[in-house]
Amino acid sequence: MAVKGTPMNQSVKKEEILAKDREYVWHHMSQHNDHPMVFVSGKDSWLETIEGEKYIDGMSGLWCVNIGHGRTDVAQAAASQMSTLAYSPMSQSHLPAVELASKVNEWLGGSYRIFYSNSGSDANEVAFKMARQYFAQTGESTRYKIISRYRAYHGNSIGAMAATGQAIRKTMYGPVPDGFKHVPPPYCYRCPFGQELGSCQFECASAIRDAIMWEGSETVAAIILEPTITGGGMIVPPKEYIQQVRAICDEFGILMIVDEVICGFGRSGRKFGHQNFDVKPDIVTMAKGLTSAYAPLSITAVRSELYDTFKEKDGLHHFRHVNTFGGNPVSCAVALKNIEILESEKLVERAAELGKQLEMKLDHLKSSRYVGDVRVFGFAAGIELVENKQTKQPLSDQLVGKVLAICKENHVILGKNGDTVPGHNNIITISPPFVLTEQELDLIVAALDKALGAI
Repeated sequence: MAVKGTPMNQSVKKEEILAKDREYVWHHMSQHNDHPMVFVSGKDSWLETIEGEKYIDGMSGLWCVNIGHGRTDVAQAAASQMSTLAYSPMSQSHLPAVELASKVNEWLGGSYRIFYSNSGSDANEVAFKMARQYFAQTGESTRYKIISRYRAYHGNSIGAMAATGQAIRKTMYGPVPDGFKHVPPPYCYRCPFGQELGSCQFECASAIRDAIMWEGSETVAAIILEPTITGGGMIVPPKEYIQQVRAICDEFGILMIVDEVICGFGRSGRKFGHQNFDVKPDIVTMAKGLTSAYAPLSITAVRSELYDTFKEKDGLHHFRHVNTFGGNPVSCAVALKNIEILESEKLVERAAELGKQLEMKLDHLKSSRYVGDVRVFGFAAGIELVENKQTKQPLSDQLVGKVLAICKENHVILGKNGDTVPGHNNIITISPPFVLTEQELDLIVAALDKALGAI
């Protein structure tokens, strides 16, 4: 496919746009970007800039545009709902919210109550509050601590940031709230316990049990984990690890919160990431792929038995939380259309197949002097870059940036685990839309080949 498009109407001057951007816009996750790519349109797996240049969106935006860009059927669903009922707060209800809650339960394969918010951070904040309140009103008010893993990301808001196990994300924003504890991740390539998969005793799971004992099991309310640590470096756990975590939660009466903000809605090759590990969470949080980012929406899904404890006829037993835009009718209508597309076009199955192809096509990169490890989970991958394969010294930020820049020169946008752990922001991430073609997948791999060969 050609990478040149049609430039914008000449009446719109690029420099005028950039001048306004420099004067008024504060860019995310960076020092001010004086030369941002200004996108004007997207179609399927491609984005077009103000200059008419086209790029493969190898990260689905921020791990979220699962069904691809430019879906007019989604736009029509949003317009139809907007012209019928654009807003109604979730202190009452509306038809899209009811239908979506039913559909999400179908996808989860369980009985859950659906609480709507409008971002992944919000969904996790809600989960923490629900977990604490659940124990407070069932006679175990000493349970308030949340256990998370180092390297994990759970959001930017103050509680979600406290649960996040990434030091750089917290620098200059502390102190964070009390009650959030961290344990080492199941990072087989850099095992914190000096073990190797196949001969280890899953010390990474045992560390959770140890933390519970050291903190006092009567003080721990929940564990939160992604099925795979995504933004923290695509750290894929062994299946046994997740199952052992579930068993530990059952052993100590602790709630298992699974953060499906990225892994959910097909990214893992299944409807939800945890379904790859045959476990049932107590609480599931989701966002991003819920609407494929066509509208802001998130969900905190809570097992019905937990929800029932909030129904006591007491002035403080109800969940005292409201979100103005959570469950917006337009967003819910978009989510329903998004799920309809995922089902009718068999895009979850497509993601699983593309993931197998991606793993196969990336395999040869392991012979590169700079590639320490290649990790694939569903249709997402992390390529860990190192200076030295024997010592596993991480590749410098400058050279990782060069790899991404060369990919961009070849019209492929990829990501990395930015601002996570000092000295370890060395993992290139790939997470394209599910509508990516095999030829476009080859273009991504070819760009990576060129980039790694040029450093």
